[in-house]
Amino acid sequence: MLKLSFLLCLLGVCVSQYLPDWDSLDSRPLPAWYDEAKVGIFMHWGVYSVPSIGSKGTEWFWKHWDDQVEDYVEFMEQNYPPDFTYQEFAPQFTAELYDPVQWAKVMNASGARYFVLTTKHHDGYSLWPSHHSWGWNSMDVGPKRDLVGELVTAVRNTTPHIHVGLYYSQFEWFNPLYLSDASHLFTTNEYVRTKSLPQMYELVNTYQPDIVWSDGEWDAPTWYWNSTEFIAWLFNESPVKDTVVVNDRWGILTKCRHGSFYTCQDRYNPGVLQEHKWENAMTIDKITWGYHRTTTLDGYYDPHYIISSLVTTVSCGGNLLLNIGPTHDGRIPPILEERVRQMGQWLEINGDAIYDSKPWNYQNDSVTPDVWYTERGGLVYASVLQWPEEEQQVTLGSVTPTVDTTVTMLGYQGLLQFQQLESGISVTFPSLSKVSSEWAWVLVLAGVTPTQR
Repeated sequence: MLKLSFLLCLLGVCVSQYLPDWDSLDSRPLPAWYDEAKVGIFMHWGVYSVPSIGSKGTEWFWKHWDDQVEDYVEFMEQNYPPDFTYQEFAPQFTAELYDPVQWAKVMNASGARYFVLTTKHHDGYSLWPSHHSWGWNSMDVGPKRDLVGELVTAVRNTTPHIHVGLYYSQFEWFNPLYLSDASHLFTTNEYVRTKSLPQMYELVNTYQPDIVWSDGEWDAPTWYWNSTEFIAWLFNESPVKDTVVVNDRWGILTKCRHGSFYTCQDRYNPGVLQEHKWENAMTIDKITWGYHRTTTLDGYYDPHYIISSLVTTVSCGGNLLLNIGPTHDGRIPPILEERVRQMGQWLEINGDAIYDSKPWNYQNDSVTPDVWYTERGGLVYASVLQWPEEEQQVTLGSVTPTVDTTVTMLGYQGLLQFQQLESGISVTFPSLSKVSSEWAWVLVLAGVTPTQR
């Protein structure tokens, strides 16, 4: 098995070198910061934020319109002239209300430890002044600003504990070079050679992200994208070689197989412990990733669902990447801001159960399935997703007490009473009015061992 291949020692300093093959690249240890962070904010923003409608996702507007999907076609017929093109939306992508410092403050309030911004989606429009996307980037048409650079600078200046992540779509639906390569069954790679690879190098060298989040890879194999060569450069030579992590979307058959962390599929939350580090990329809007101006209140997930997703994800070894879709003029819609701030409020009280934690022996409880476990610093954290109504007691069937056992609750002062059962313990909750947490409640268990199942 090819692993870490050799040590190149220069001037007495040995630098680990990774070969451009998956065995070697997959042998690289995961930088600790990513596992410790647990929570990120995803942002889908681009020209598609102008029409901002569509039953199958607003970020796929151009493709679904071209495919004659009914509601996309009806919207265009009712609101635009017959010869209107998608490119004509770009001047309306104005971002005049975009305040990257305010975005950084919202991310900080969310409790996120990293963010991922879509620098280019499948329509090919780049949110930075790319030298490889003349006339179809945010400096040449639309905002006339470096949207990526402004956010990266704002985050690093105001919230330096938040790591920078950049999403990049490998393919473009209607790029002639890509379509030509596809027509030749990817035996040619003019698109990769002249567009996608140069842009990825440009992004990394210019903005130095700690996450390179690849997407749009699914049509072609990794050798077409030159994925392993690029990742080897990231790990060996790039300005972020010691901190950068990558996901698993680098070509056909790479999802859930290769990468620093796995995403597997959108909204991936398996509910059981995974052997490899993974990420649950999910949206607050139940359907779309980009801004969707016709979404009604019941089209957004409520705080309890979001907190529950966070708890179950982290308990099973994953990170939560929670997506919001800003508007064409650069605002974070109030309901999306409220949701991420609510997550931050919960984390401010209960973050000890999340940040820097590890999965425990069991992920959820054997008797009360709505209880999920993590551990940190010798303590076991039991996150209870439903307040116990009957006698204010919750049974933890997976926990065995010892003579040193104590039970407390984050957001409540004082010890909680518990009773040992034949298998597990029963914990009596305090009055809800005396607890500062909402949506989920975390018990802190000291001096306990896992019950033998």
